[in-house]
Amino acid sequence: MAKKQTKKEDPVELAREITADLLKLLDVENNIEITSEGEGEELTLTIRVEVSQEAGLLIGAHGSTLNAIQSFVVMALKQKTGEWVRVILDIGDWRAKHEEHLVALAKQAVARAKSTGEPQHLYNLTPAQRRTIHMSLSEEDGIQTESQGEGDARYLVIKKTS
Repeated sequence: MAKKQTKKEDPVELAREITADLLKLLDVENNIEITSEGEGEELTLTIRVEVSQEAGLLIGAHGSTLNAIQSFVVMALKQKTGEWVRVILDIGDWRAKHEEHLVALAKQAVARAKSTGEPQHLYNLTPAQRRTIHMSLSEEDGIQTESQGEGDARYLVIKKTS
């Protein structure tokens, strides 16, 4: 069992080291850029990785490999610092492009909800995808979003408020 670090290490540098070491093991040339926002329990690290090849393999189907690598970085940071740090890992701008697609999908659902007055349901979204849509529509006048259901059957509802 690994010992906890006694001195407080910089999570940004640890995240850079963990990500670089993992990509080195995978024999992938890369360029890592990390930005941090907030501090303490509110700290969020955004790790952007540009790779010269194999971006598709690192992203995986529907971002599954990307999410697994992100989870690995989060767990390694927790192991080394003893604290949870929110990490957003993006390889080849996949997550940014995917977020744009999600927001466009949400805007289409908003237009349908406003024109028909009927609630619009968005299924098969991960918790992170639902959060992205909730956040992107939080300032939308006359629209309310909520997640309903349990577990894997959870879905997002977009409805007109007035």
